[in-house]
Amino acid sequence: MSHSPPDPAAAAESSTRVFVDHRELLFSIVYSMLGSVADTEDVLQETWLAWDARGRASDGEPVVNPRAYLVRVAVNRALARQASVSRRREEYVGPWLPEPLATAPNPGDGDAGDGDAADGVVRAESVSMALLVVLETLSPLERAVFVLHEVFGYSHPEIAVALGRSASAIRQLAHRAREHVHARRPRYRTDPRVRRQVTERFIAAVTEGDVQALIQVLAPDVTLWADGGGKARAAGSRPVRGRDRIARLIVGDAVRRPIPDLTVRYRYVNGDPSAVLLSGDTVRAVVVLDLTADGTQVSGIYTVTNPDKLSRLG
Repeated sequence: MSHSPPDPAAAAESSTRVFVDHRELLFSIVYSMLGSVADTEDVLQETWLAWDARGRASDGEPVVNPRAYLVRVAVNRALARQASVSRRREEYVGPWLPEPLATAPNPGDGDAGDGDAADGVVRAESVSMALLVVLETLSPLERAVFVLHEVFGYSHPEIAVALGRSASAIRQLAHRAREHVHARRPRYRTDPRVRRQVTERFIAAVTEGDVQALIQVLAPDVTLWADGGGKARAAGSRPVRGRDRIARLIVGDAVRRPIPDLTVRYRYVNGDPSAVLLSGDTVRAVVVLDLTADGTQVSGIYTVTNPDKLSRLG
């Protein structure tokens, strides 16, 4: 019995469909590793080219597990890009924060919010702005292992295959990364409705110029990270600590340099209810708050004003 040769057009369509089906997962993993949408898109493009070339190769063995193959390619391409990303961070003006990413509310939050997801990515498996800042202190390999195991639930043997390491080495990396992260960010989840309420109180105090109201909502040891990238207003070259100092700094800046035609929209950013500040149709700032374990006060303020990082939120 003769067999007709495979249809190249049908094979290409199938290959494209498989990649599209996994794109959201790949974006989420790589973004969690790099914190940059532009770099993540570049890595996904490289992954697609590798996947497409594999599908077009006439002498190649079929891929038994496309998901595992695509994740392996994407993670290793992200690791290869990490060196250039790190060099850019060293030259960055002021504190560096991840590029804010609009997300949908996490399932079970009970808050429909304003959650139109940008590109439909990073939903329940998203990592918060606060956690991404902690992940910056890990080595690239530790971060990859932490993201794959702790955030996306990959087993140590699966990660070992993806990274070309032994399972025992992956276990050691995972243990070290987990201890490092949990020491700096204990695990707890604030009710999103509480986070939204505290965020609204915070924004109201700032826009009304009420220093005392702002002090009441801030924890004594609160820290402010303000990422302007040297291109927009920020709070200096380093993170600022201390309730009184931060309250007066933020309110003073808001009074001296108010955003014209200010509109505040509350959206999910990196999985958390956050404030997006607009001037007309232009996004001028994103404010993401981290709360104390009891949810009553703000322990961390993450403000992004660098216009290069805000263009996709418009």
